[in-house]
Amino acid sequence: MRPAEPRTRVNETIRVPQVRLIDDDGSQIGVKARDEALEYAWAKNLDLVEVAPDANPPVCRVMDYGKYRYDQEQKQKLARKHQSTITIKEIKLRPKIDPHDYATKKGHVVRFLRQRDKVKVTIMFRGREMSHPERGRALLERLAEDVSELGVIESAPIQDGRNMVMLLAPVRELPPTKPGPNEAPSETASAEPAAGAEVVQPEVVEAEPEAITPEATPEAAKPAAKPKAEAKPKAAPKPKAEAKPKAAPKAKAAPEPEPEPTST
Repeated sequence: MRPAEPRTRVNETIRVPQVRLIDDDGSQIGVKARDEALEYAWAKNLDLVEVAPDANPPVCRVMDYGKYRYDQEQKQKLARKHQSTITIKEIKLRPKIDPHDYATKKGHVVRFLRQRDKVKVTIMFRGREMSHPERGRALLERLAEDVSELGVIESAPIQDGRNMVMLLAPVRELPPTKPGPNEAPSETASAEPAAGAEVVQPEVVEAEPEAITPEATPEAAKPAAKPKAEAKPKAAPKPKAEAKPKAAPKAKAAPEPEPEPTST
């Protein structure tokens, strides 16, 4: 099997009898025979490259073909680097979706839009739900309004059989993320002063060292001894309780007088 010729013909792969020759510095030499153009390029240790095969006669240029291919590859890499690829993510909803499920789906849509992806939102109808397409349209419009800061409607809601489809695209510039109620503000935001506020720098005052006189004696340099704590006065003794006077002894009763003898 014969190998396929490269798209850019070089040196012996050029089969035309005459070519319009351009030198390596860009100056035109004129129409030359193929063999003469090859000898001219080889004399400069360069290649003869066909740059315009559709011209009459074809245009060939003298150049270093290896360096030319390297430059072309670098240009293609640079173009791919600056090229942005946008993917389409899909989210499916139901007309009677639960509020918690709706919040979860909306979080996915927000995440996709922050990643610079397009989002295809599909409402699926079943059975008698087909008779109320306005509910699906209202749900799609509500979702578009909730994420209006991050995305815009690229394709309005369209009924497609049993489904209703809407396409959201990310905005050009994303708004800055706001910290949550429990998150502390960033250090950079707190460190930077507000615009127009004057920045007051604290003044640093250096303390002057005290001059040491030669008359000072080593005894004066020693720190003074701490005074002894004064003895606390002793508390006065409590007076003794006075003795109670003893009760006086009771007087003895007088002896009864003896009866006198009676005379008979």
